[in-house]
Amino acid sequence: MSLISHTHAAFEPAGALSLYFDHYRVRQPQLDMAVAVAKAIVHKSTLVLEAGTGVGKTYAYLVPAILSGKQVIISTGSKNLQEQLFIKDLPQVLSVLGVSPRVALLKGRNNYLCQLRLQSVMEDASRYEAQYLDDLLKINQWAILSKDGDIGNLTTVSEFSRVINQVVSTKESCTGKRCEFYDSCFTRKARIKAIEAKIIVVNHHLFFADRLLKDTGFAELLPDPDIVIFDEAHLLPDICINYFGDNITTRELDKCLNGLIEIHKQQVRDSIQIEQVSFRCLQKLSQWQQGLITHNIDNYRHVLANKALAVAGWDLIDELTSLQRILTAHLGRVEALDACFETLAAICERLRLFFECNDPNAAYSVDTTAKHVMLRVAPINIAKQCEALFCQPTSWIFTSATLQVQRQLLHFTQEMGLKSADKIILDSPFDYPNQAMLCVPRHLGQRQRHIQDDADNISYYLQQFVEVCAKAVNAAQGRTFILFTSHQMLKLVANALVGKIKYPMLVQGQASKQSLLSKYRQLGNAVLLGTNSFWEGVDVRGKLLSCVIIDKLPFISPDNTLYKARASNIAQQQQDPFANISLPQAVIALKQGVGRLIRDEKDLGVLILCDNRIVNRPYGEAFLQSLPPMHRTRDLDTALAFLKTIK
Repeated sequence: MSLISHTHAAFEPAGALSLYFDHYRVRQPQLDMAVAVAKAIVHKSTLVLEAGTGVGKTYAYLVPAILSGKQVIISTGSKNLQEQLFIKDLPQVLSVLGVSPRVALLKGRNNYLCQLRLQSVMEDASRYEAQYLDDLLKINQWAILSKDGDIGNLTTVSEFSRVINQVVSTKESCTGKRCEFYDSCFTRKARIKAIEAKIIVVNHHLFFADRLLKDTGFAELLPDPDIVIFDEAHLLPDICINYFGDNITTRELDKCLNGLIEIHKQQVRDSIQIEQVSFRCLQKLSQWQQGLITHNIDNYRHVLANKALAVAGWDLIDELTSLQRILTAHLGRVEALDACFETLAAICERLRLFFECNDPNAAYSVDTTAKHVMLRVAPINIAKQCEALFCQPTSWIFTSATLQVQRQLLHFTQEMGLKSADKIILDSPFDYPNQAMLCVPRHLGQRQRHIQDDADNISYYLQQFVEVCAKAVNAAQGRTFILFTSHQMLKLVANALVGKIKYPMLVQGQASKQSLLSKYRQLGNAVLLGTNSFWEGVDVRGKLLSCVIIDKLPFISPDNTLYKARASNIAQQQQDPFANISLPQAVIALKQGVGRLIRDEKDLGVLILCDNRIVNRPYGEAFLQSLPPMHRTRDLDTALAFLKTIK
C-alpha cells in the first residue's frame, strides 16, 4: 500500500483513528490535508497549507509523516506547542498507528541546566541572600534527580528566579570536551538523542540557528532530515529576518571589557596595559552610546550624516583594535583571557561591518535604552536566502491557521521565496455564521481619525472604548479577552475599568502568561487584558471565553526602522508599501486575535472590533475577506443580546 492510500485509510470511518477514538468522525478538510501532506512527502515537494481552526492539522501532518518511516523534524513557533506535540499529540498518534520510532524533543541550550555553572555558583553560596540561596539549593537538589536537565520541568523554583540565568547552559560558558561534566552534560545528551531520533520536535528559533551553524561550517545540532514540517508557519518571516540579520548589544561589549579588567586584576597582573586600554574602550563606548541616545538615532544611516557620531564610532573601533593587539601577546597564558579575546574579536568585526553600513538591501536600526544600545541589521527581502535554504531535496511542509490574505497564499510564498510550492487553503469546519458574531460598533466612528499623539483624541476614544468594554463584559458575565496593540492603551483601559465591572480583572504584567491563563480558567468569570503575546497560542475553549474585544487594527508603526527601509525598497520598485507590507501583516495579525474566540464546534462568542476602518476604508475588505464568515452587525445592542444568550 502506498503512503497516500495508507494515509487515506487511517482517516476513513473504519480506519486506525476510528478504532482508537470513541465518537470519531471523518472531517473532510482533515483528510484532504493529510493526503496533501502525504503527496508532498512522496514527491519531495514543498507544500504551503492554511488549515482553519478545527481542521485538526496536527494529526493531519503527523499521521503521514510517521507512516512514511522517514526522518522528520517538526518545528513549532512556541515552547507550549512544542511540548504539547511531544508530550500529548505525538505519543497519541504513535499509539493509534501502533509504531514506536525513536522520538526526541530538543530545545535551545538555555533551556538546559549546566552542571559546571551550577557547581561554580554553589561554591559561592555563602555570599548570597536568603531567597537566592533557597532557590539555588532547590535547583541543586532537582539537578541530582533530573534525567534531562530541562529547566521547564523545574517546578519548585519560580521561572523569574535570578538563579536560573546563572545556571543554564550558554554558548559563552561552554568549555566542550574540557568540561568535567562533559559525559553527563544535559545539553550534549539532548543533542545526541536528537541526532539518533526518527522524529525530532524543535522550535523555529532553534531550527534556523542550526541552519546558520551549518552554513558557517560549525558543529551541527540537527540532522538533515527527509521531511521538515513547520507548524505556526505564519511566524517564519519575522524569525527569518532576525536570523538572516544580526543583533549587537553594547551590553555584550561592556561585559567583555569588564571581564578583561577582572582577569587582569586576578590572573594577569603583570600587564597593566590590559586594564588601562580596556578602561579607555569603556570610555569611548560610553561617549558613542550617549551620543546615539542624546540624538535619538533609530536609523544608523543617519549617523553617517552626523560627523561627530561617525567619528566617535570609528574611534571606538580603533581603541578596540589596539586592545586586541595587546591581548595577542598574552594568548595561551590564561584560558579565560583567550576566551575574552575571541569574543572581543568577533564583536569588533560585527561592529565594523555595522559601521560600514554598505549593504543597500539591509536596514540598519538602533534601539536605545537608558543604559544600553541594540544595533540591528535586518535584510529588507529574505526571499533569496530562504530560496537557497529550502532548495534542498527535502519535503518542506508549511502550515498554520493564518497564512492567507484575501483567499490567497501569495504573500507568504513570495516573502519566503517558495516559488514552486503547492498552495492549499482548507477552511474551518465550524459553523461561524451561527456560532460567532462580529460587531463593529457604529458610534465609534471617530476612531477613523487615528490621531495617535493627540491627547484629547485618545481621551475621547478611551471613554467610548471603556464604555463598550464595560457593557460587553457585564453582558458576557466576565469571560472576556480584551486585546490591545499597545501597552499604553492597555494600561489606560485597565485603570479606567476599575469600578466599572464587577468581575475579576487580570492584566498582562501582573504574572507570567501561563499563570494568568491558569487563573483565568480557574476563576471562570474573569476578564483578561493583554497585548500581542495573547493574540496567538492561547486556547480557551467552551463558555470560559464568550467575548473577545480588540481595540484597533494591528498595523505596524510607520516609524518602525525596518518597515521604513522595506517600504522605501518597495516604492523604488514602483509598488505600494502599504498594500505589500502593512496590510498583509495586519490581516494575519488580526486573524490570530480573532482565532482566540471559537476554538470548538460547540463554542459560541462575540468579537467586538472597535475600529471602524474595517468597514469604511477600501482596504477593510481585505480584512473581511480573510476573516471567518461570522454574522456581522454594527449594532452593539444586538451583540450584547447574543452574549446574554450564552450560558
